[in-house]
Amino acid sequence: MFPTGRRRKAAVALAAALVTALAGCSSGPEGAAPGGATGTQDAVDAALREGGTITYWSWTPSAEAQVEAFQREFPNVKVEYVNAGTGNDHYTRLQNAVKAGSGAPDVAQVEYQALPQFALTGSLVDLGQYGFADFESDYTPSTWNSVKVGGGLFGLPQDSGPMALFYNREVFDLHGIAVPKTWAEYVEAAKALHAADPTKYITADSGDAGFATSMIWQAGGKPFRTEGQSVTIDLQDEGARKWTSVWDELVEQELVSSIRGWTDDWYRGLGDGTIATLVVGAWMPGVLEASVPAGAGKWAVAPVPTHDGTPVTAENGGSTQSVLEQSANPALAAAFVRWLNNGNGIKPFLESGGFPATTADLGSSAFKDAESPYFGGQKVNQVLTEAAGQVVPGWSYLPYQLYANTIFGDTVGRSYTDRSGLDGGLAAWQRALADYGTQQGFTVTTG
Repeated sequence: MFPTGRRRKAAVALAAALVTALAGCSSGPEGAAPGGATGTQDAVDAALREGGTITYWSWTPSAEAQVEAFQREFPNVKVEYVNAGTGNDHYTRLQNAVKAGSGAPDVAQVEYQALPQFALTGSLVDLGQYGFADFESDYTPSTWNSVKVGGGLFGLPQDSGPMALFYNREVFDLHGIAVPKTWAEYVEAAKALHAADPTKYITADSGDAGFATSMIWQAGGKPFRTEGQSVTIDLQDEGARKWTSVWDELVEQELVSSIRGWTDDWYRGLGDGTIATLVVGAWMPGVLEASVPAGAGKWAVAPVPTHDGTPVTAENGGSTQSVLEQSANPALAAAFVRWLNNGNGIKPFLESGGFPATTADLGSSAFKDAESPYFGGQKVNQVLTEAAGQVVPGWSYLPYQLYANTIFGDTVGRSYTDRSGLDGGLAAWQRALADYGTQQGFTVTTG
């Protein structure tokens, strides 16, 4: 969702801060990543025994419980937890501290899409020097790939967001609509639903960069490539066109609601059936339970529709914790990250409704077979964990993805407003991203 009002101002401020940081990175994108340093965890273990104080910035629901549990287990370590805000507010504050050279936390929550932007400016510690590369087999391939940038390892995956289809079973049953297995069937379901009740829409979408990139990913697109200082952008590739061929029909025929996501109207629409489906990451059950009580017993989960019937999906969201270069005690900070995402910190994360990236937890029968009262007793994690193993490999984000997202509404977003072809909007986004990348010193090639 492109921010408006107060959030839009925050996005503009963030973009300006990131321009400065990228332009001021003297070593360039290639020199910023150490190239996959390797070592052992001895220094981490020693720092944990010695103890000390670290600061942690996060916005997640589990953060406070995790900090309390960590300090009970390691009373000689004090973790000062700060909720620096969500989304743009968090990143603006973090980037300002990076730019100032002081004031950054020891550990910060960073979304996968944002990680390259901080890693390539030399702001994060490569955890490969502590032997953390040994943990690769503990995580799903897609999330492990998301914490690797330029040969370095800049976090351990906390959660994952393989996409699935969340649908209002009550609405579907009322109108005799079958759960779609392909995108062609999804379009037909949208037509049937809106014809039966013009107040109901198959979904809501007013133009969201995270959703669009995930949908291109699921269609097999690979629009962003970075090698050192060279960036390739191709938002007209086959995957992008597969997505637009489906979504154009929905947008142009006004079969999707223009209600903006994460607003009060959006939550109401999810509760009263105005919005009948969500194509979103596996972390969504907790959001629905907490924010859409009127939907209890109405919603269900199914595999995401595909273009040809082959079961594939993409990640939508997810984050890690990274150690900042400003940390005075990076080994202790790394120990905290290890505990959070490869130790006892996973338990409070799951208890708060988090969807894990660790293969052991995804394969646990206690997790997979848990019945959800909100979803009418459905074992939703069976669907979601299966999706975690069906993510299309090979995706990467831009080294300035956060900035890219801030201008999505001014480019692709106009296609939604005008009810015009999304390919044109993607072409405009590509031109703007190429110009910006060139200004920051990258060599940009477009498809």
